[in-house]
Parts: sequence; C-alpha cells; structure tokens
Amino acid sequence: MQAEATHLALLNFRKANFPAASPALRQEESLLAKIAKADDKAFEQLLAQTLPRVQAIAWRIVKSHAEAEDIAQETFLRLWREAPSLGDVPVEPWLYRVASNLAIDRYRRKKPELMEVLPETSDGAADQETQMRVNELSAEVDAAIAELPDRQRLALILVHFEEVNQKTAAQTLGITVEALESLLSRARRSLKEKLKNRHADMLSEFETLG
Repeated sequence: MQAEATHLALLNFRKANFPAASPALRQEESLLAKIAKADDKAFEQLLAQTLPRVQAIAWRIVKSHAEAEDIAQETFLRLWREAPSLGDVPVEPWLYRVASNLAIDRYRRKKPELMEVLPETSDGAADQETQMRVNELSAEVDAAIAELPDRQRLALILVHFEEVNQKTAAQTLGITVEALESLLSRARRSLKEKLKNRHADMLSEFETLG
C-alpha cells in the first residue's frame, strides 16, 4: 500500500488539471508575423495550441489555478502587445519563459500557502486510506520541488513533468542543450536527496519519472 501511494503521489504532480498540450507548432513563425499585424484569428489559433501548457507551467510553480489563469492571461497580453518587436523569435520558448518568470515573481512575493487539493486518482480500486496517503505524499513531493533553485525547478518542470523537448526547454531558459542537461542532472540529484530525507521509497519511485 505504501509503495502504491508513493507511486501515485509522484504521478499526481505530473498530471495537472489541464488538457494535454497540442503538438509542436508547425507555423509558429507565420502565426507570430500575423499576430504582429493584429490578426485575431492567428492569435486565437496560437492561444488554442499553447494555452494548456502555459497554464500548466504556471500552476506547477504557484499551485493556484486562479493565479495560473491570471498569469496565462498576462502572458498572452504581453505577446499581443510585443509581437511587432519580437521578430522571428521562437514563440513557444518565449511564452514559457514569460509565464514562468511571472509565476516565480508571484511565488516569491507571497508566503507558501496550503496547496490546492490534487484530483483523486481515477483508479476506483484505490481505497480511502491509500488515497489519503497519496495526498500526503503529493504535498511532500510538491514541497521538495518548491525548495529547488528557480532554474533547476523550471528545468525539471519543463522536461520531466510537462514533457517539453530539450531544445525548447533550453531556449526557454536561455541556455544550451548541454547546459540544460547539466541543470537537470543537478535538479534530479537535489530532488532525490530531498525525497530520500523524507521517504526512502520515493528515491526509487522518482527514477521511473526520468
């Protein structure tokens, strides 16, 4: 039961309450050019393709759906305003960078509060005791991730939990892919150590998320 609860707790962090993100944009450069000319339809298309992941990234940092929605709104308002000056910048990394910076700023300005309750597992076989344990361990996983340095936390969120490809994640952070891999390695080591200090079995469970 303990192992099952630990595994579900780790997976819960991966499954935020947002729809799956759309596949990588094929026309992001042309969309940005159209948005720069105040094309509403191009903006709506970009919004539909990228909003879920932008919201999810913000949520994983601030742990508030309402604040994540606010951050996403501000991110896309900035895109609309700044599109004429962005040139041919890759859109997705730009959006993720703005959203994560806004989220980190909010997180720093407030004391960490009680995190929103994660959705219950859809597995009807999980009994009440297991679900309570899942919720407890989920909170501990969230706390351990929140304690990581900002760039390590963001790298981990982008690559391991939001499954952003490494090139896009590196562009988001403004570093090379090699530097990203080094950042991820440090983040994984730090997180494993934090989880080991809390529960030994989380160490092996986290390996499955890599």
